[in-house]
Formats: sequence, C-alpha cells, structure tokens
Amino acid sequence: MSNAAQPWWRQIERYQWTVLLMTWLGFLFDLMDSTLYTMVMGPALGDLLGRAGTVQNIGWYGGLIFSVFLVGWALGGIVFGVVADYVGRKPTLMLTILVYALCTGLAATAGSWWELGAYRFLTGLGVGGEWAAGAALLAETWPERARAKGAAILQTSAGMGYFAAAFIYLMVGGYSWRLVFLVGALPAVLVFMIRKSMRESERWLEERCEGATVRGCDGAFDGAKVRRFTLAQIFGRDLRRDTIVGSMLASVANFGFWGVSAWVPALIQNRIADDPSLAAGVSASSYVSYAIMILTLGSLPGYAGVAALADRFGRKPAFLVFFVGGAFAAPLIFLGPWTIGQMLVLLPLLGFFTLGIYAAFPIYLPELFPTPLRTTGAGFCFNIGRVVSAAGPFLTGLMVLYTGSFAYAISALSLVYLLGPVTLIFARETRGQELA
Repeated sequence: MSNAAQPWWRQIERYQWTVLLMTWLGFLFDLMDSTLYTMVMGPALGDLLGRAGTVQNIGWYGGLIFSVFLVGWALGGIVFGVVADYVGRKPTLMLTILVYALCTGLAATAGSWWELGAYRFLTGLGVGGEWAAGAALLAETWPERARAKGAAILQTSAGMGYFAAAFIYLMVGGYSWRLVFLVGALPAVLVFMIRKSMRESERWLEERCEGATVRGCDGAFDGAKVRRFTLAQIFGRDLRRDTIVGSMLASVANFGFWGVSAWVPALIQNRIADDPSLAAGVSASSYVSYAIMILTLGSLPGYAGVAALADRFGRKPAFLVFFVGGAFAAPLIFLGPWTIGQMLVLLPLLGFFTLGIYAAFPIYLPELFPTPLRTTGAGFCFNIGRVVSAAGPFLTGLMVLYTGSFAYAISALSLVYLLGPVTLIFARETRGQELA
C-alpha cells in the first residue's frame, strides 16, 4: 500500500511517537505550573497581604504578578528560541523544563507579594522557552501529512496541564497554597527522561553542519558556519510580514486568554465570598478545581476542531472560527443570569474557543520560517504576544479595582478577540506546504 493510501498514523515511526510523547509531557507540565498560580492567587495574596488583602487589592496585585509572569514568558520564549537555533532543540528543551519546574517549587518560599512575583517571572522564562523548542522539534520530526494532527495532539497536553493543576489543587489546595507550588517542582524529573530517550533534530543538524569544514560535525557551534543574528533575519524583507502577522495573531490569543479565562478561579472565589450560600456546603477550592477541569474538557474537542479545520479548509479559516467564538463566549457565560452550577455547565464553551485556538500555533508558526530560523521565528511570534498580553491581566485587575466586578471586567476584555479576523487579512496560508 502506498503512503498516500495509508492512514496517517501508520506513517509515524516509533521514534517520532517518542518525540511527541516527550514534548507532550513538557507542554503538559509547563501549562500545569503556569495554571497553579491562577488557583492559589486568592489564598496566597490573602496570606501575603495580611489585613490589606481586600478583593480590590488581591485583584490589583494579582494582576501585577500575572503581568510579570507573562513578561518572563515572552522574554524566555524569545531568548531561548534564539538559543535553540544555535545550540540545538534538545538541550534547550531540557534547560527550560528545569527552570520552570524548580522556580515553581521556589514560589512556595515566598514571604511577600513581590517575592512571589519574582519567582513567577523566572518560571515564565522557562515556560516560554520550552514552547519554542518543543514545537520546532515536533514540526521537524513529523511528516508534512501528519504535522497538523501531531501539533493538535501536542496541544491536548495544555488541557491535561490545566486538568493536572486542578487535580493538584483539589488534593492539596485545602492544606496550603505553598504545598501546591512545591508539588509543581516535580516535572524536573522529565529532564532525565528526555536526556535518555531523545536525540537532536536531524533537520537542525543537517542545516547546522552544511558546509562545515570539521569532519563529523555534530551541530556544535565551531565557527565553521557563521550566520547573521537570527532575530535580525526574521525581520528581513522575505520574512518581515510573516513575523508581524504571527506576532499579532499570538498577541490576540494570549491577551484574550490571560485577560479572560485565567480569571475564572478568582471570579468563582469572589462570588462565593460575597454569598457563601451559593456554594451549597461545597468548599470554594473544590469549585475552583471543578471549574478548571470542566474548562479543560471543553478545550479537547477544540484542539481537534482546529486540526480538522486547518487540514480541510486551511490555517486561516481555523483561526477565524476560534477568534470569533472567543469574543462572545465569555459575555454569554459571565453576564447571564446563571447560578454557579449553570455557569460550570457553560464553561466548556469558553474552553473550546479560548484554549482550543492554541492548537493552531504549533501548526502554523513553524511553517512560516526555515529551519535555521524556526525556533527564533516561532518563539518570537508566540512569545512577543506575551509582552502585549501582559496588559490583559493588568487591565482586568485595574477594572476589578474600580468596578468591583470580575464578570464585567473579563467580559469587556474578551472583545479583543475580534482583532484576530482583521489580522488574518494579511496572513499567508501555508496548508499543504513542506517545511522550508
């Protein structure tokens, strides 16, 4: 049977599945460690701020720490994206996982809100860098026909990361927010698994050694092949438009998520604090855990939907559907006359669009750039969006400070998703193209 007639999964070799598994776990744990803060923000800042821990101050300082984390995420994605193009995908993947795992554990030792913010900034550095290295490694290892499917499967790890964070909070959140962060250090073990089971990207090695004068080149930088700084090249004449468009798309998605979905735990905690009878005898921490799990369940068909649309109609139509859905899901859920139970039933809709759209980025961004610039370009586009999106939680916290309502704040900010369809006018379609 020819390759074209075979189901796509039969064309995937065992080692390619191993790459998917290792990068999937890396994504799972970085989203887990990212999400833990959203669930312990209220209790942690209530503890660290003491008598000053009012709803308004928790919203204000919580937004500041969110923003600092996103700046770290953006900086890590850009810096480690460049590093991965120079020293390799595998060592960068290992280093970034180690950074985000250990710094999450260190957050358990915070004695003030600014110390917590500092540890979250360092965690962000590792989380941002891990995405760029993992997405490029998968794209360079899997065949073109299966690339969108592989990227969609990879993105399901995000949903599982949110689920894992919710499970951790459900199990130990009732004891201490510090214990929650301490458990978040466990992913450091993954570094040893990657070191043993994975090798460097063959595409990267071939490109790195092209024209090298040293026999047996292994991709190490030895001066045999000198290139212009990769960040400068992605803004060259041929790639400038792709870089700007990719950055805008990621900025909209990231701004929307961190300004909207990331605040769901705080919104639920605040509603129960205002009216304890809404909890019906169930702890607020349990409701928060259930909310994140339900939100995650909605994201799983969202990831599959992105892959199906991207393969059938193209990358741009997939983005369009999810941007429009993301704009209207939050107001429907949070401004309606819903009880907490009814709101939980509707939360999968929010997860479907605001989380599902992330599956489009490991498909689309690596396709925009050639191998020597792939992690620099994809890392820059996806993570420069973090710099812009850092304004999301800051503005949410500011609106909460002045309105006293999480529901109004996050519903208003969800309209930022409507900037996505405007950006798509200038985007390049890449469906069916081989990696450069």
